[in-house]
Amino acid sequence: MNDWPEGWSGDNRGRYGRGSGGAQPESARVMRQVRRGQAPPSAPSYGGGVPRQPSYVDGQGHGGDGYDSGYNTGQVYGSPGGHGPGQGPGGPGRPAPDWRRRIKWTAITVVTALVVTTVGTYFWADSKLKREVDLSKVIERPEAGEGTNYLIVGSDSREGMTDDQKQSLHTGDAEGKRTDSMMILHTGDNGSTLISLPRDSDVEIPSFVGSESGKTYKGTGRHTKLNAAYAEDGPELLVRTIEHNTGLRLDHYVEIGFAGFANIVDAVGGVEMDIPQDIKDKKSGADLKKGKQTLNGEDALAFVRTRYALAGSDLDRTKNQQKFLSALASQVATPSTILNPFKLYPTMGAGLDSLIVDKDMGLFDLASMFWAMKSVSGGDGTSMNMPVSGSVGSNLKWDDAKVKQLVQELKNDEKVTVSGN
Repeated sequence: MNDWPEGWSGDNRGRYGRGSGGAQPESARVMRQVRRGQAPPSAPSYGGGVPRQPSYVDGQGHGGDGYDSGYNTGQVYGSPGGHGPGQGPGGPGRPAPDWRRRIKWTAITVVTALVVTTVGTYFWADSKLKREVDLSKVIERPEAGEGTNYLIVGSDSREGMTDDQKQSLHTGDAEGKRTDSMMILHTGDNGSTLISLPRDSDVEIPSFVGSESGKTYKGTGRHTKLNAAYAEDGPELLVRTIEHNTGLRLDHYVEIGFAGFANIVDAVGGVEMDIPQDIKDKKSGADLKKGKQTLNGEDALAFVRTRYALAGSDLDRTKNQQKFLSALASQVATPSTILNPFKLYPTMGAGLDSLIVDKDMGLFDLASMFWAMKSVSGGDGTSMNMPVSGSVGSNLKWDDAKVKQLVQELKNDEKVTVSGN
């Protein structure tokens, strides 16, 4: 029985390229040509995975006259024209990029980076706060009212300053520290109010517990300047004295020294101020001309410390301090500072390194304080001096009736109607 496909003769089995099992190929000159129109022999089936090959009658695979040259045209199975899979004309080509997927993962990456940066910044900043003031040591405190009250203190602390810095900033070499400025900032639903307490205010020193000794000192009715309370026993006695003389509970305490103040101003690139008059003061080092100008750290410190060159002395100085601190808060809160890490981190570092706060003070409390000060400078709040009615010796006497009304309005978080000096 013949096992070869139909149309193949037995002698075909001995020829090269036609099922021959012999070792010698037949010369191309004697290879039988396929006549025109003659159906080519069927190729043996080797499995469904190999496609049927075209006839090479004319050497091109088109079925014309001529004989098989024996050379392949370069065609790749399943790929017309010799192109690779999916690359030829009419092929599907490379899949289009999935832009939705790319945008999604880009957004996730950006948000993750922002979250990590924000959380890291928070813990870094929180760790730098110096929570050194313990308000739990303050005795006989008034009841808390509506809103939040901050006591902001500027001290003449020279801690960490070099001799050159003391000389350039005109701070002197006095030991210890005193307070040059004191302000109460009230924040609430009816706007913010910034009230300066003149350092020469006449106040009574009440009974208090020593911040270091823990010993109770009974009040004797002794009157002195307000800044003497700070010099006598530090922040805790200052808070106790203000609360006793006003009846207003203070929720938080914030203090900054000379060097820290100047460093913050320099970190934000200076603060623009409109100086109302020429100022020249040897004690503070101020030498400023009237008009708009940008103050660096050294000039800013001299400006807020000047009082001897001003007609109203300490009362005029407190007004300048309010204006400057509000302008500084506005400068810190601008997008050019917040969105610029090269300004934001140095500013935060300069401020946090020099701030002393109470033990319950958090970063959100601090941020709230700065935003409130910015609102005051933007016209959404009130700035004033504590109402004064006259003097007792060299001390300034508060107007008791106005102070009582002011404190009541602050406690109830009402719009302040009292005017100060």
